[in-house]
Order: sequence, then C-alpha cells, then structure tokens
Amino acid sequence: MTTANKVTIARILLIPFFVVEVLYYVRTGNELYRMVGIGTFLLASICDGVDGYIARRYNQKSELGAILDPLADKLLLVSGVVLLSFDHEPYLDSVPLWLTATIIGRDLLLLIGLGVIFVTVGKVAVQPRIIGKVATVLQMVVVLWVLFKWGKAWLFGLTLSAAVCTGVSGLLYVWDGVRQLSAHPTSSPKS
Repeated sequence: MTTANKVTIARILLIPFFVVEVLYYVRTGNELYRMVGIGTFLLASICDGVDGYIARRYNQKSELGAILDPLADKLLLVSGVVLLSFDHEPYLDSVPLWLTATIIGRDLLLLIGLGVIFVTVGKVAVQPRIIGKVATVLQMVVVLWVLFKWGKAWLFGLTLSAAVCTGVSGLLYVWDGVRQLSAHPTSSPKS
C-alpha cells in the first residue's frame, strides 16, 4: 500500500461526505453545508493531482493505483454530476441531463469495452490522452461552477465543452480498444 494509493483511498472516502453535504444544503438552504460540500469536492479534486504527483515523483506507480485512481475520478465526477442534474431550485442550478448522459454513457461503454478486451486478449492496455484529462478538468469545473453559483451565462459553454471532450475521449478509447482486439490472434480468420 503506497502513499499515493492511501491518498486515492482518502479521496474515495471523501465522496459520500461531499454528496451528503450538498444534499443537506438543498434540503435546508444552510450555506455552511454548501461551503463544506465545495471544500470537500475541492479537496478530493486536489488530491487527484497529489496522488499522481506522489506516484510519479517517488516511483510509487502500482497496479492497484492504476485501478483506484481512475475509479476515484469516475466516482467523484459521476456522483457530482448526477447529484447536480436534479432540480435543486431555488438553491442550485442544474447540470444538463445530456451532459450527465454523455459522461455515464462513455463510462459504461469503456467498462464494457474493458471487459471484452480483458476476456478476449487477457490484458488491457489503457493509453490516457490529454483530451481525457481536459474532459475530467472541465467536468470538475462544471460541478464547481454550479456549486459556487456563478450563474448560467457561461454554464452552457462549459457543459458543451465538457460533453464534446468527454465524447471525443470516449471515441479515442473505443479506437484504441478496436486496435487491441484487431492485433490479437483471436481476431484473425481461421484457416
């Protein structure tokens, strides 16, 4: 259990706390809950960079970390986006359902693709791309934008950018998956 993995696990443990604080806020309107929810989300987001830095800087990359880190990202972002997709007027604006569907659809597609590749090939090689990292950052910005109540003027552009980057990164992962399957001997026709 590396230090980087411990930070990632702490990040996962922050997620229910974040969700509960936002739910208390939209139920009561007490600003303290919103501030604690924002602080928790920010802390979990910052820890995403910290665990990656620790893993690279101190050579603590591990197979467990390769699974836990993206899982923590997905859990944090999906919980935040789904939570904020519901109508919480007058307290918070909503994240458009099409963004939520894009994020969840891409993640489900990737999960199914990973399963197919693992069963067929035996090992999955995931190549992270910058567009995926941009999509993650934009999704975090959308969640924070809504939580900070910065208004709808820029929210549509941010959600559209997040959806496009999420969709493009999903298509690139599908492309990589098809190439892995095509390169494997089981994909060749039987003679």
